Amino acid sequence: MGNNCFVLLFFLKKLCALCGEKLLKKNSPKLRLRNRYVLIGDLLVIVISVMGSFALRLDTGELPFYSPAILAMIVVALAIKTPIYYFFGLYRRMWIYASISELKLIAYAVTTASIATSGAMLLLLSAGFIQPGMPRSALGIDWLLSLVLIGGSRFTLRLLAEQGATSNGKSHRALIIGAGDAGALVVREMQRSDKISYIPVGFLDDDASKQKQEIYGVPIIGQLDDLEEILKNHQVDEVIFAIPSLPGKFVRTASDACIKADIPFRTMPGIYELLGGKINVSRLRNVDITDLLRRPPTRTNEKLLGTLLKGKRVLVTGAGGSIGSELCRQISRWNPEEVILLGHGENSIYESLMELQEDYPTLKFTPVIADIRHPERLERIFSQTQPQIIFHTAAHKHVPLMEARANIEEAITNNVLGTQHLVNAALAADVERLVMISTDKAVAPSNVYGATKRLAEMLVLAAGKQSSRAFTVVRFGNVLGSRGSIIPRFKNQIARGGPVTITHPDMERFFMTIPEAVHLVLQAGAMGVGGETFVLNMGEPVRILDLAKDLIRLSGLEPEEDIDIIFTGIRPGEKMTEILWESETSYDQTNHPDIFQLDGDEKLVDTHLFQLVGHLATLSSTGAADAIVTALDEGVPGAEIKSA
Repeated sequence: MGNNCFVLLFFLKKLCALCGEKLLKKNSPKLRLRNRYVLIGDLLVIVISVMGSFALRLDTGELPFYSPAILAMIVVALAIKTPIYYFFGLYRRMWIYASISELKLIAYAVTTASIATSGAMLLLLSAGFIQPGMPRSALGIDWLLSLVLIGGSRFTLRLLAEQGATSNGKSHRALIIGAGDAGALVVREMQRSDKISYIPVGFLDDDASKQKQEIYGVPIIGQLDDLEEILKNHQVDEVIFAIPSLPGKFVRTASDACIKADIPFRTMPGIYELLGGKINVSRLRNVDITDLLRRPPTRTNEKLLGTLLKGKRVLVTGAGGSIGSELCRQISRWNPEEVILLGHGENSIYESLMELQEDYPTLKFTPVIADIRHPERLERIFSQTQPQIIFHTAAHKHVPLMEARANIEEAITNNVLGTQHLVNAALAADVERLVMISTDKAVAPSNVYGATKRLAEMLVLAAGKQSSRAFTVVRFGNVLGSRGSIIPRFKNQIARGGPVTITHPDMERFFMTIPEAVHLVLQAGAMGVGGETFVLNMGEPVRILDLAKDLIRLSGLEPEEDIDIIFTGIRPGEKMTEILWESETSYDQTNHPDIFQLDGDEKLVDTHLFQLVGHLATLSSTGAADAIVTALDEGVPGAEIKSA
């Protein structure tokens, strides 16, 4: 029996080596094998497994006596196992990408096939079609051999594919920061793909339990604090940040070390970018300013958002803008019945629509080109689409433009009267929920834009309290990278060789990434029951000067050496810093750690609100810019607006 085992194992080893060598030569540089060849291989494996089970169980001299049973079992196994393997999908898989789930599938398929084969053989044995005395243990041995050979043959294909990929001219040595699921995914892509010319040389991870271990053959060689030392002592061509939830301060530390060592570095998207559904987890990109300000992700109330959005008709105003388009992306994740994209810029609406239809082909998207300043048009749209939820982002937002005398009336007609028309149409159409996106500039406003946004807040809150509907306001600060914001302007100035222009060295603002802000807007919007003002936790304010320096360094340059920075002076209507609520206003913590609810805002919804709005409507129709500024300064709580 021992000799038979060695003979069988030697035969199988030679067979696998020969087949593997031919397959690798035939399919190099990347192994591709049609499943009909896998089927032929399985037929051979079934025969070998049956013969091997008897050979391992019996002595050589006994094999001829049981040859009828062997042949019968071969026929039965071929007739039963092959259809079962097909039923379990063993011929619909690309085995070069086999994983643990495929291994489980093989185990289920082989076990089911062996049980069926054993049952058939026992029936034949009891009916007298097979000579008595056949060793029943051969049935169990056949199961074990089938499991080893079927599984081994498929994982051999994957092994050969990876060997072909790793020998395909890959030269860039990559150090991976993060030995979690995301880091493992990045390494697998590097090892599998011929299009990625990277060899992973090691991981860095702060988890002490992972130190000196390996993932897919790649060792964990240290912690994040060791990065600078490792870059000095190891050959590393590029550093990959593979922790979507890595806080910005750690990204900054790591990127500074890479810049110091003159090593390129890239990152995978942050967790809020992934939630937006726009970016795939395996897509690497250059480290951006948004990564340096990234905050640790907070929990998501999946049930609350599902109840809010699933199966609902959702309308987004300003859907072509930075916030509006990201809202549409994240809303689409929750399988609404319909998403209505409303905006007056046809190009931006078209671009958002094309992207959404590509990412969510089964959802219904309705583009609507309209201006919220036209109440009759809004009423017709609401009558046709019957939205249940509205996210209101449409607004003129550039402070210097709205301060210009020629544009002041536009700020009133769009930001104030447009919001009033939207609220009236929503009430008439029995809309369940309206969430208005507001700004920190609405608090103690010092400019026309901020004052108009404060009035828009009042209109939404008044409607919510008077109608007992879930009409709420969500207020936050600046978002990084929004259209026309400071980040694109700095990037353009750096690309031209400078200088970078800043109004004042001590100017500071609250900043948040667009995906994170939208994620929290959805959470806050789902909490409202009517008349609430929610404020997002913006963290600590950031100096504009520090922001500019970070952008210059991320571009591979040094501030003041390669790119000059000049200060131009504070513009009309600007503050040195912003606040999210007045000092006398109290606030409460909500169930979400990054969302606050203002308390005691009754003064915002006084009896003079609609008189003020009506007066501003009259003034805007005549273009009385000075009178508008005076009315805003006197009528909006906390306003200190200088004459235009």
